[in-house]
Amino acid sequence: MSTQSVAVSHPIPVAELFRQAEGRLRLTWVAGREGGQRLLTTDLIQTPPLVAGDQPEEGHPDRVLVLGTAELEHLRRLPPADQARAVGRLFSRQVAAVVVAGGTVVPPYLVTAADRGNLPLFSSPESGPSLIRILSHIAGQSLAPTTVLHGVFLEVLGLGVLLTGDPAIGKSELALALITRGHRLVADDVLEVRAVSPDALEGRCPVLLRDYMEVRGLGLLDIRSLFGETAVKYQKHIKLIIHLTPATQGEEVDRLDMSAGRRVILGVAVPEVQIPVAAGRNLAVLVEVAVRNHILKLRGNDPTAQFVERQRLALAQADPEAGEP
Repeated sequence: MSTQSVAVSHPIPVAELFRQAEGRLRLTWVAGREGGQRLLTTDLIQTPPLVAGDQPEEGHPDRVLVLGTAELEHLRRLPPADQARAVGRLFSRQVAAVVVAGGTVVPPYLVTAADRGNLPLFSSPESGPSLIRILSHIAGQSLAPTTVLHGVFLEVLGLGVLLTGDPAIGKSELALALITRGHRLVADDVLEVRAVSPDALEGRCPVLLRDYMEVRGLGLLDIRSLFGETAVKYQKHIKLIIHLTPATQGEEVDRLDMSAGRRVILGVAVPEVQIPVAAGRNLAVLVEVAVRNHILKLRGNDPTAQFVERQRLALAQADPEAGEP
């Protein structure tokens, strides 16, 4: 089953990248503050090819460049005219921002060029390789393809579990029951999903909806105030989808659930379990058991496969010829 939501990837302003990385990398905004709204459209963070022939290579125009000790020393040794040309080429390639690494004092000519071109210029005491690695990670997370899903997202037994189903089927009531049993709410109704890697999805609660959940008959509930700090969490990887379906009388059900369902979201296949909803069923317990069963499967323990194998061996012992291929 594939989600019908459309994946979107939005560029982010350089000012947002600075905000996210400022504390972790001890960034200082040195010059070019007017360029904070320049858009970053790639997670490509690299050092410029100044040392190798002083010829700028063709590349993505909206990347972030990191100047380390070698690059700054190369610029320092250039004759004034060559230095001005090199800095002009560096600052005219429509890069998104420049970061001076290693705690080096930023040369005045770089400050002047950054202010003149409205190009954000940062400095950090971190080494060049560390800057590249961390900034690439932060940019990649922020620029990851995103979509919006509807459902209730919780952390159940440490696993990110998304409850889906038709409106009024009882998702919020079930989530409330799970919260009272010690599990944690991530998002109610609207979930922002990012493909943070080729095989991993991260679900985040929109800022406006954090801590709140709507339950029919009770209205809007502040889960943090009702159940405490540990009852909420704002992001979690999606590891399992539990889809609630109306129980239909006479409906044929695969009692062994031989084939595990999967839902494809942003190109990532997520395991999905369907639970029929009927009067008298303890859905909170069923969800907990479904999660425990999924954890067992992740560890290589598949109860269905084990039962089928046990049955095959029993038949083989009763009729030796039945066990032969």
